Amino acid sequence: KESEIRLGTVENLSAKANPKSSTGRLDVFTRVITDYSHRFEEITPGYKGNLYLEVVPKSFSIKVKTGQRLNQLRVRHGFEVIPDQDLLRVHGSDPLLFDEDYKPVSMEKIKVKQGLFMSVDLKGKKGDVIGYKAKKHNNYIDLDHIDHYAVEEFWEPIYAQQNNQLILEPEAFYIFASKERIRVPAHLACEMMAYDTGSGELRTHYAGFFDSGFGGSVTDKGARAVLEVRSHDVPFMIEDGQTLFSMQFEPNAEKPDFVYGEEIDSNYQGQDLKLGKHFKQP
Repeated sequence: KESEIRLGTVENLSAKANPKSSTGRLDVFTRVITDYSHRFEEITPGYKGNLYLEVVPKSFSIKVKTGQRLNQLRVRHGFEVIPDQDLLRVHGSDPLLFDEDYKPVSMEKIKVKQGLFMSVDLKGKKGDVIGYKAKKHNNYIDLDHIDHYAVEEFWEPIYAQQNNQLILEPEAFYIFASKERIRVPAHLACEMMAYDTGSGELRTHYAGFFDSGFGGSVTDKGARAVLEVRSHDVPFMIEDGQTLFSMQFEPNAEKPDFVYGEEIDSNYQGQDLKLGKHFKQP
């Protein structure tokens, strides 16, 4: 699939692409490439030309048609990551991260290094599902169908183990939730980053963008981040509270007119563990 973009009208205007949340939760691998580029997902300053989208369903076959949105762009005028000390100051006055008791994570416990570190929840509450594993399935998912497909046909629920650990099968696809709750104030945007890309054995997400307003106001106490996890080549053990990713924040050029939430019919505001919008919601 191709479309066109022009970034040449404003000096130093670039863009980065990322799968939409619903795309990642279906285990659909997508990435954007441009003409004459040596990197996926990046559109260089001043680029004028076509965008090409690679689409690779991994767990489930999908039915796609023209006009459906699988990816998104974040347009940037320059690029500035908020330094860790500034991030801590923001958290001190306008909390970004909340614990399981819905309290702001204390300054003593919060971990930062080019972003806020977050961990996986494999404990949950007694009897609750703590994750899902994709089943091998012959049927396809029509992306037009929202709140339509039965969860049990496509997913195997995972419950907490006594030792709060789990061994991930090679090349199987899993959905988990973060232990902490995150919120993104209106003047900031956020991107999920892999904690250790050098390991090469574990992919923690496809969709990485978190929009301004995700997790609501301070009184809303944030929302969990959902992880789209695959272990490559070998079994991989994870445990409750293990750090798997970080959240990297950047400032918006100006405050958005609309932020993530009910007013724009966002699908995942206030979420806990949640599958994509195509599956029937409890």
